[in-house]
Amino acid sequence: MSDELLFSGDVIVSGGGLAGLTLALALHKAGVRTAVIDALPLETRLADAFDGRASALAYTSWRMLKSTGVARHLDGHVQRIEDILVVDGRPDDGVRPGGPGAAELHFDRREIHPQDQGEPLGYMAENRHTRAALARAAEEAELPVFAPRRAARMESSTRAAVLHLEDGARLEGAVVIACDGKNSMLREQAGIRTTGREYGQKGLVLTVEHERSHEGVAYEFFMPGGPFAILPLTGNRSSLVWTERSKAADALMAMDGEGFQEALEARFGDFLGVVKPVTPRWAYPLGLKIAERFVDDRLALVGDAARAIHPIAGQGFNLGVRDAAALAETLVEAKRAGLDIGSPAALAPYERWRKTDSALLGIGTDLFNTLFSNDHASIRAVRGLGLQITDAIPAARRFFMRAAGGETGDLPLLLKGGTLRL
Repeated sequence: MSDELLFSGDVIVSGGGLAGLTLALALHKAGVRTAVIDALPLETRLADAFDGRASALAYTSWRMLKSTGVARHLDGHVQRIEDILVVDGRPDDGVRPGGPGAAELHFDRREIHPQDQGEPLGYMAENRHTRAALARAAEEAELPVFAPRRAARMESSTRAAVLHLEDGARLEGAVVIACDGKNSMLREQAGIRTTGREYGQKGLVLTVEHERSHEGVAYEFFMPGGPFAILPLTGNRSSLVWTERSKAADALMAMDGEGFQEALEARFGDFLGVVKPVTPRWAYPLGLKIAERFVDDRLALVGDAARAIHPIAGQGFNLGVRDAAALAETLVEAKRAGLDIGSPAALAPYERWRKTDSALLGIGTDLFNTLFSNDHASIRAVRGLGLQITDAIPAARRFFMRAAGGETGDLPLLLKGGTLRL
C-alpha cells in the first residue's frame, strides 16, 4: 500500500463516465486545476459491449459539447432528431403511427428552430462513441485521469478535501465531485439520504436495423407495460428502449433469437419495413431516486449520484450535463472571486440552481409513467385528450420542446454555447 500523492489542485472528480468527464473537461479548460479518477480502465468503457445504450443529447447539451471540444470527435456518429412523435398505443395495435384511434402529439424542430439548417431538437449518439469523444478531448487537453483507480473514502477539513483510494494513494483538492452513479459511495459515506421508489419495470435496450429510413424522427409509444421508444441512430438503425413489467422483461431477455424476433416484430410493427436486432439485449431496472441535498462538506453530487429518473423523457444524460454546466460556472465564479470553492457558501448556489429542476423533472417523469403505463379506459381517454389538446396548441408544443431541450429557467453559460474562463 502506497501513500503516494497523485494530485494536488482544486477539484477531484470521482467517476469518469459521461457526466464526470464532461464536467472535468469544462473545469480544466476554464483553468481550474482538475483531476478525474475512475474505477474502470478506459478501454473497458470504450468497448462496444460495455452497456449498449445510446443517449439523446438535447440541443443545449450539444452546445456544451461543442464549447468543450468534444462534439468534433463525434462527427459521423450522431443523428439529428428532427421530429418527435408521441403516440398512445395498445399492444393489439402494434406501435405504428396513425394506428386506429391512437392519440398523437407531434413535435417539429422547425417550430423553435425555423432556419432550414438550424438546430435540431437534439441528437442521438451511442454511449460508446460519446465516451470515446470525451476520452479524446481529455487526452488532447491533457486532463489528468487516473484509471483504473477506485475511491475508498473521503476526508474533509476546514482547508481541503482528501480522496483516499483503495491502493493507498490519495488526491487532494478544495472539493470532491461525486459522479459515481446512482449507488454513489461518496453520497452514502456523507450520510445524504435519498427518496424515491422502484417501478417494478425494466428497460430493455438494443439496436435494430430497419428497411426504411427513420428520417430523423424519434418515436415514443406509451404502452400499458411502459413506454416503447424508437430513437434514430446513424444509417437505417434505431436504439430501442423497451419498457415492460419486470417479469415480462425477464421473459423477453430469456427468449432465443427466433422467439425474440417474433416478439420484436409484433411490438415494432412494419412502418419502417423489415426490422432485426443487430446488438445483444441489455436490461436495466427502473426507479426514481433523488438525493435530499446535492452538496455536503467539500462535496457536490452530479448526474446519477444526485438523481436517477425514469428514461421516459430521455433526460438522464442531459440532467448530468446541466449539472456539469451549472457546477462548472458556480466553481469558476467562486474561484474568480477568491472564495474557497469547497466552502458551503461557494457550493450553495449550485444546489439552488439544480435541485428544483431535478425535483420537478423527477416528479414529472414519475407522474407520466404512472399515467401512461396502464390500459384503464377512463385514464386512456383523459391522457388521449391531453395529447390532442397539447398537439393543437402551438405555444404548448413549443414550451415542451424547449423544456426537453434544456432551454428553460436560468441557463448556464455553457448551455448557451459560451465558454468559461478564470
